[in-house]
Amino acid sequence: MKTAKTAMMPTVTKFAVPLATTLLLAACASGPKTPDWQLEAKGAMERSVAAYMEGNSRVELAELARARSQLSRTGRADLLATAELLHCATRVASLVFEPCAGFEKLRQDAAPAERAYADYLRGQLQPQGIALLPPQQRAAAAGNAGAVKGMADPLSQLVAAGVLLQSGKASPAVIAQAIDSASSQGWRRPLLAWLGLQAQRAEQGGDAQEAARLRRRIALAEHAPASALPPKEAVKESK
Repeated sequence: MKTAKTAMMPTVTKFAVPLATTLLLAACASGPKTPDWQLEAKGAMERSVAAYMEGNSRVELAELARARSQLSRTGRADLLATAELLHCATRVASLVFEPCAGFEKLRQDAAPAERAYADYLRGQLQPQGIALLPPQQRAAAAGNAGAVKGMADPLSQLVAAGVLLQSGKASPAVIAQAIDSASSQGWRRPLLAWLGLQAQRAEQGGDAQEAARLRRRIALAEHAPASALPPKEAVKESK
């Protein structure tokens, strides 16, 4: 027996959060050849995540639909649920806080770890659920802002920072780390969201010079073809 995780996941980890790298497409293949649906679903999810983070909503939605179609062919709620969680994780990374509608339709058939991760993304995970998360997310889930910098995966860093922001525990260092992570990957959408938040805080703190510098950086990042620019998404801070 050869798992799809072993055969297929190395390139997925470039974009995936730990739960997805562990579970996404972790089906059991009986022969040496990887089924076409696994390859198609994996590639589509990679492209969907990349497109969203770059700010190309049209490509993101098209690739997400392709991935959903391939995964639905298996009749396995766990695979589809994990793809939906990865989709929603990109939103949290970009400060778009909304219900993970695709996952909620599958919640009753999802595993405890998947349900815990969905609650984590909403900032609503109960303490007893922390042990069900991937190890590197547990400290952030417990409110340890310092854990973000120690994460190796950029998307995991952004997700953890977004979760901390929802709970009111995102320090200036967390915000700065999120900006650095998004910038280093060339991820325009989360970069603009986090820069906007930082500029907003500078304005609220009366630091006009810093706010102006950040607004200039935002303007620089926004220079892109119209089709690639992200929608104007409001950043809502948890009180």
